[in-house]
Amino acid sequence: MPANADLPLLLLAAAAEVTQAVHAGVAAAGFTDIRPTHGFAFVRMAPDGATVGEIAEHLGVTKQAASQLVDELVAKGYADRNPHPRDARARLITLTDRGWACTRAADAALAEFTLSWSDTLGATGLTQLSKALGRVVTPGRVRPSW
Repeated sequence: MPANADLPLLLLAAAAEVTQAVHAGVAAAGFTDIRPTHGFAFVRMAPDGATVGEIAEHLGVTKQAASQLVDELVAKGYADRNPHPRDARARLITLTDRGWACTRAADAALAEFTLSWSDTLGATGLTQLSKALGRVVTPGRVRPSW
């Protein structure tokens, strides 16, 4: 077995821990009706909104699935459908004040998660890990992998 054969599993476990930490932080802030997939959609809607097609592409799901997700977010008060400024046929999905408050709670949970890793690895270790991952991970969209 090659050295570091467990690295892919450790990376998947780390991603799961981040997702769980954000979900727990968001729930602790009172947003108990949100699932992690909603947060991945929020990433695409922020800061300027997105169409259902753009959300679908971002999440790697069908437009129908994204439309159902948007329906749910609108019904729960996290998102609004607005006229699209450049396409009369499209609707621009934007975060409401409640959606932005949930996003801020997620950001706070991410900061707390990062602090916990800094406590474990030390500032230098965390910086080294971040730089190493930055060299091998393609930056860009963050979406669920399931």
